[in-house]
Amino acid sequence: MGFGFNLFFIFILLPLTLILVVAFFITWLSTGKTIFGKILGILWLFVLSLVILSMIARASLSTDIERDDIYGEYVIDRTKFPGKQADWQYNHFRFEITERNKLFFHVTEGINVTRTYSSEVSFTTSSRNPHIILYPTIPTHHIISDNPTLYTNTSEFYYVFHSPKFGNVFFKKGEWEPIED
Repeated sequence: MGFGFNLFFIFILLPLTLILVVAFFITWLSTGKTIFGKILGILWLFVLSLVILSMIARASLSTDIERDDIYGEYVIDRTKFPGKQADWQYNHFRFEITERNKLFFHVTEGINVTRTYSSEVSFTTSSRNPHIILYPTIPTHHIISDNPTLYTNTSEFYYVFHSPKFGNVFFKKGEWEPIED
């Protein structure tokens, strides 16, 4: 589970369970009624149901990426750190990975490509999803001087390149379109 669930568990669920257990024993010993025991059972049944449903949803929505999914065009993901810097990077960098295992990194001025750097690409199969390994030609651009990291979530995947000038640079699959102001 996530950080929020852990906080809920430690600060709400466990103290509430302790209070209900004490109330159950006091009520049961004095009157023989089990109302607090029933409340406790319903509470834990609800929590366990949420945990099981969360695990099922996470397993059924996982993104398995095939090599064919990786081929295509990539643009700067402006949603990760929106602002002027992301917009500038979006208008100046993009790349494509071809089925011939080539990466073409384009330095651009909007729609116009001003320079292209190329790199051979191979794929690792050491994990569930294929990761790319770059073999750039010299000279190369600082963004593609190191291998990117592939990140996935339930609905998408994206690459993060580490640049000595910009830090982490996020790319998502998609075609470049002009930014509407």
